[in-house]
Amino acid sequence: MAHIELDLRERRTIEDMLNAKTPVSKIAASLGRHRSTVYREIKRNRFEDNELPYLNGYYGVNAQRAAAARRMRRRKLVRLKELRKAVITQLKEGWSPEQIAGRLWFEGQPVRVSHETIYAYVYGPDGQSEELARHLPSRRKKRQPRYARRPRGLVFPPERSIHQRPEHVKSRETFGEWEGDLMIFERAQGNANVATLVERKTRFAVLLRNQDRSTTHLMNRLMDVMEPLPQPARSSITFDRGIEFRNWRKPKPGIGTEAWFCDPQAPWQKGTVENTNNRQRRYLPCSTEPTALTNRYLRSICHRLNSTPRKCLGYRTPAEVFESELMAIRNGVE
Repeated sequence: MAHIELDLRERRTIEDMLNAKTPVSKIAASLGRHRSTVYREIKRNRFEDNELPYLNGYYGVNAQRAAAARRMRRRKLVRLKELRKAVITQLKEGWSPEQIAGRLWFEGQPVRVSHETIYAYVYGPDGQSEELARHLPSRRKKRQPRYARRPRGLVFPPERSIHQRPEHVKSRETFGEWEGDLMIFERAQGNANVATLVERKTRFAVLLRNQDRSTTHLMNRLMDVMEPLPQPARSSITFDRGIEFRNWRKPKPGIGTEAWFCDPQAPWQKGTVENTNNRQRRYLPCSTEPTALTNRYLRSICHRLNSTPRKCLGYRTPAEVFESELMAIRNGVE
């Protein structure tokens, strides 16, 4: 989740609850914050006066002012007049923040600034008062940092967390539990990618080429591939929280397949498909042009992976174990 600093309302709530002798853990819960955030806030912005010790304590308004002053000290373009003047001059010349930051680095200037800091200044109160945004090549009313993490709680709800996944999936006891991921290539190759599906118990792999990262297109491809399998052979898929998987609800009504998700920034929790992707990189390095891949070539990679004996399978191949599991299901149905 993106980092959001405490605001005045929250600081006033902390003040009121501290006065009511409420434990910090309950204060944090009421604010929807981690308790360490509240502990740190109280410690950093507590009012202290050696001459008037009876006034010592936490005050919301005073804490807000202290935090604002601290942020102001951190901002280079507010503190350093010469740097600010140079940046504004180049902005008015039509340079982009990336060009300004890059030129400072190229010239080896002792004091540098990142393009994100320049954008923050331009869209902040000082920059708005000088109308600096009108000098940018592309102007927006507001701007978020390019690489800021965005909250996805509604897209990937807590009840679909990997921690809610049945224990038999984790232990690989049952057949039909899959993991899915995308193999991404160099940016110059565009949005084309290769999707990987791996069955957890047998390590059987399937590769799919995609022209883009559209979630609708991807889910339709996954459903087309898995639908011919018996229902027990396609019980669930575990994904990471990539936005290309946001249409995860579609397979359940479509082919009866549940979806589960790793924690944020924890792809290692679906280690089977990650390990398979590492094996595939021998044949599909990052420099590969995915649009040039033929279905025949992808099938040949799958065949090689699925025909290689694996120690974890008692040196049987994934294809052999997969076929035996399918046979067991079909014999059971019959």
